[in-house]
Amino acid sequence: MKKAIINILSIILILFLLVSIYPTKVQAINLDGIMSGADEFIQKGKTGTTTIDETQLQNTSDLIYNILLGVSMVIAVIVGIILGIKYMMSSTEEKAEVKETLIPYVVSCVVMFGAFTIWKIVINIIQ
Repeated sequence: MKKAIINILSIILILFLLVSIYPTKVQAINLDGIMSGADEFIQKGKTGTTTIDETQLQNTSDLIYNILLGVSMVIAVIVGIILGIKYMMSSTEEKAEVKETLIPYVVSCVVMFGAFTIWKIVINIIQ
């Protein structure tokens, strides 16, 4: 139960960090500004004049990719170090428990780095 709470809190922290990286832009100060901004948004949607800036999208994707990859590598290394130290310092029964923990650790590392590899391959194919 405690591990689940820690995992959820760490996911929330990572999402908060990702959201807080980009500064927000506030344009409307009063109700008239909000209404005119909404009307302008609707008109752009009807005319189809708004385009996506590909370089900004690429930069954002690269930034998210690098942050998530870096964080996941740090977590994987720290957990690997902790498991290694526990294995070296433990008795025979505790070593068996550490070995049982190694299987999910290796599987999660393969899934994690496989997902990042697939993400990078898809981005390169799209370009």
